[in-house]
Amino acid sequence: MTFAMYDRLGEIAREANADDSLRCLVLTGAGDKAFVAGTDIGQFREFRTEADATAYEERMEREIGALTEVRIPVIAAVRGACTGGGLAIAAACDIRIGSPSARFGIPIARTLGNCLSIASLNLLIDLLGPARTKELLFTARLIEAAEAREIGLVNEVVDSEESLLPRVEALAEQIAANAPLTIRAVKEGVRRILGQRHLDGALGRDLIVACYLSDDFREGMAAFLEKRKPDWQGR
Repeated sequence: MTFAMYDRLGEIAREANADDSLRCLVLTGAGDKAFVAGTDIGQFREFRTEADATAYEERMEREIGALTEVRIPVIAAVRGACTGGGLAIAAACDIRIGSPSARFGIPIARTLGNCLSIASLNLLIDLLGPARTKELLFTARLIEAAEAREIGLVNEVVDSEESLLPRVEALAEQIAANAPLTIRAVKEGVRRILGQRHLDGALGRDLIVACYLSDDFREGMAAFLEKRKPDWQGR
């Protein structure tokens, strides 16, 4: 995902929210390799200041957060890699349906050495709870579809790649046939309940700056682009 793609995602969410004719929104990746494999790493090479780091995470909070504010249900149809920013996008959706090839994770502790915003952490904690969220991020491992279903990261895993979109379409039609005000009230009610314990995103800015302006982050980017293992120094 480029920065412009994140911006467009937010625009689509806001456009959907303003269209009273819509009853459900489905997101899926183009092709069969990934839902979203993460952010385009090359864009990080220009990061030099605190403003660069905080502006990126503020963009993620704003544009991905727009999905959580859509009044209608949002379904993620996931095949292939759903990693990094891709998992944040899927977590912002109301329902996640995976194919057998779906893989989930945020392996930044192994690849780039950056961190998540408070808002992105909250999305994961809402789904997995604190302990599983920390385990996922500490280990930087990828979760296969079957395990994702077991731990509640996805609602359902279909039997084959070909059955993913038909299943999601049928689910969207089932939801769309129900009372829209009831659906809207359920989504908004859950959002309000969860929002009571969410922290102000500004409380995590020092963590973002410390990671994105570190030597380790520069090394992580270089290693990722050069396809080698990073040499972490903790500074």
